[in-house]
Amino acid sequence: MSALPVGTNETAPPVVDEPSPDGVRRLTLNRPQTRNALSVAVMDALRAALHRAGDDPKTRVVVLAGAGPAFCSGHDLRELRADPRRETYERVFAQCSELMLTITRLPKPVIAEVHGIATAAGCQLVATCDLAVAAADARFATPGVNIGLFCSTPMVALSRAVGRKAAMEMLLTGEMVDAARARELGLVNRVVPAAELRQTVDALARTIAAKSALTLAIGKAAFYRQAELDLAAAYRYAAEVMTTNMLAHDAAEGIDAFLEKRAPVWCDR
Repeated sequence: MSALPVGTNETAPPVVDEPSPDGVRRLTLNRPQTRNALSVAVMDALRAALHRAGDDPKTRVVVLAGAGPAFCSGHDLRELRADPRRETYERVFAQCSELMLTITRLPKPVIAEVHGIATAAGCQLVATCDLAVAAADARFATPGVNIGLFCSTPMVALSRAVGRKAAMEMLLTGEMVDAARARELGLVNRVVPAAELRQTVDALARTIAAKSALTLAIGKAAFYRQAELDLAAAYRYAAEVMTTNMLAHDAAEGIDAFLEKRAPVWCDR
């Protein structure tokens, strides 16, 4: 669980943005009183923070966490019901989709640090992040079916993170999945005791932050692009990416350092 002091009133920032000297930038959803529900303000603040991270050359990895007792409970249902017009719903769900695309398109790896619950659009956030580490007591669900609102947009990320049968079971039943099962399904990478969550995520983030930022950006973009192609097209695309990557300064430096048995010095170009 986040050790940050958390906001308990409307003046608290909806997302706490903490750049770090080691290249790891921590973004913490900061509406603990609503289990970090994705209100319009929270989504706006998170997208802005992600864009800052993407533009900051000192940021190499982003960690996304939640303040208080939960990671994220999904959309703010009270806010949605306060203005029950079609245009309102279209705007909110489009905004959420853009948020998820921002994470995928960000040229920096994003790690979800999950404790408590991650439900509906909160589960979508976990599925969208490049990596996810969960506390052993974390739970996941797409429970919209229980309230007459199928988790259609969470389904997009979930069905790309886990197998179809597993995704459909979560979507059709709305039942909670514990952290161990989430790891079996591929929704999260690691499960650790709650007391070790922050240090595990920090260690993973630092390991990734030590790599060439250029190489990470090339690799992340290529991963998502090739996943949408047929096999032959994916190989053609990946071969072109590797050719371009091979011509980069950091590839030459990395290979020379390996052959010379020394640590590489990255220039991120």
